[in-house]
Amino acid sequence: MSLFLEQLPVVVKALNQGFGTTLLLFIVTLVGALPLGLLISFCSMSNFKPLKWLTKTVIWIVRGSPLMLQLLIIFYMPGYLFGITLWGGGEMGRFWASAVAFIFNYACYFSEIYRSGIEGVPHGQQEAGLVLGMTKGQIFFKVTLLQMIKRIVPPMSNEIITLVKDTSLARIIALQEVIWAGFAFLKGSHGISGQIWPLFFTGIYYLLFNGLLTILFSRIEKKLSYFQA
Repeated sequence: MSLFLEQLPVVVKALNQGFGTTLLLFIVTLVGALPLGLLISFCSMSNFKPLKWLTKTVIWIVRGSPLMLQLLIIFYMPGYLFGITLWGGGEMGRFWASAVAFIFNYACYFSEIYRSGIEGVPHGQQEAGLVLGMTKGQIFFKVTLLQMIKRIVPPMSNEIITLVKDTSLARIIALQEVIWAGFAFLKGSHGISGQIWPLFFTGIYYLLFNGLLTILFSRIEKKLSYFQA
């Protein structure tokens, strides 16, 4: 117990730093993936067939292949194919490679949620808007969008909570997120070696953060409950 108490401050400091990277990756991914997913959903519903089928093919590839493999491709492939170090060898390079992979991956998942939400709004409401003289833009923002948001909050919240846990996959390209920080104590980080308990300790960070997100999304659902489907 005395050894545990002696090592605890060092471990907590390292895990806090790792979780800072995890949190930043999570925020950057959401900021990029939420609007990009909406754009991709519009492309997948386009009346222009080549664009529609190209978009659907890309979504199929991204959703059908492991995110870990996508991380490796995005980080290493420019060097293998073109002989260039696109991301650099530093921590920031690894972070931005991870961010690009996560943004594109989650944008494809979000696009399907957006699409189902938009298509779930009764078409008659759009026709009623046209009869009232509203433009397509007004119909989307004043009629479709509000109802779509209510429909997509539950599946979107699930994906976002999954994103928190998926950030741990970035360790495959040696990004020093919270799991990496915990695992490092097995190999001799900060003068501590052969200790596995810091790795298990990282679970507390995920549980607390996901707990906060669960409460947040629960409140959002209640706020949107006045919209009747």
